[in-house]
Amino acid sequence: MDASTSWQNLAEMELVFARSRRRAAARHSRSARRAALDRRFVRAVVLAIVLLGFATEGSRVVENAPAKLTASAPKLSRSVAAACGVPAAYASAFRTAARETKLPLSLLAAVAWEESRMNPHARSEAGARGMLQLMPGTAKALAIASADPRANILAGARYLEELVSRFDGNVELALSAYNAGPTAVEKIGRAPSLETLRYAENVEARAALLAAC
Repeated sequence: MDASTSWQNLAEMELVFARSRRRAAARHSRSARRAALDRRFVRAVVLAIVLLGFATEGSRVVENAPAKLTASAPKLSRSVAAACGVPAAYASAFRTAARETKLPLSLLAAVAWEESRMNPHARSEAGARGMLQLMPGTAKALAIASADPRANILAGARYLEELVSRFDGNVELALSAYNAGPTAVEKIGRAPSLETLRYAENVEARAALLAAC
């Protein structure tokens, strides 16, 4: 085989390799696009499931609200109460707390959901109480009896308002402080743990879904 034939064969081989590389790149590009579409689809499905679960659970809470409290509470349409996840018996208390603190009702509802799943009788092992899971010492500092459900909602809203102000309007840091304590957040300037970060992200995501409330 002479030199010219060898170079010709090498050129043909290089051409074949180049075509193979282009085909592989095209396949990779198509796979990447499919993967991106799959990820977007999964995120959409997860978001839909979260929203559906929230509305379903909210409806269940409304149905299980104490009859005595429900009878005496201001009326709120069943559909609105279910969509917002706010028990009908306490809808007025949430509206009042939102109005007094100038915090979005959707944010307060999201915090209550993340803290207690809207259970007015919830109590943690650490002693936090009510829908907004206030520690007795915090409620005492706010001059509010944390055991009363409506007072608990207002106290939690006022405490969150203080935290938002303390962290210069940064809601994520305020939520992190609500979960882990303001000192821990101030010490490092962010959520002190992955658990707290997820807490803040969950609340903000749910508040965004409930923004129409």
